[in-house]
Amino acid sequence: MELDVGWLMIIVGIGLLILEAAQPGFFVAVPGTTLIVLGVVTLLIPDVAQNYAPVIIVVTALVSSILTITFYRKMAPGQKPLSTSMDNLAGKEGVVVRKVTPDSISGKVNIDNKIWSATADSIIDEGKKVIIINSEGVHIKVKEI
Repeated sequence: MELDVGWLMIIVGIGLLILEAAQPGFFVAVPGTTLIVLGVVTLLIPDVAQNYAPVIIVVTALVSSILTITFYRKMAPGQKPLSTSMDNLAGKEGVVVRKVTPDSISGKVNIDNKIWSATADSIIDEGKKVIIINSEGVHIKVKEI
């Protein structure tokens, strides 16, 4: 028994869709959908498939790509990357988790559940609330509230 090429394309296409369902984001839904459509056209209208296969492949791949990307964007909307700069740190409040001393960045402050190296004009003990005055390179300057 010989397996027709159309059926083979459909079977492989379904396999790729199952793989995509098991591993979302692998992006094999596009070739899977393209193979299924081309397989169906090959079985039902062999002359069209033979003469217009490249057009069918391109159109199907384009449409399924757009639909797949749209689906994934709705499923997991993009998030702006977290960025931290001097502009968005100044004025934030935090708690000292390791004593902050002048002229040293060995002090540590918890700001928004992130630990920052800190310095200050005066000694600030652990547990004290602070406000960020500014950021200086990779550390912050704070003062006690």
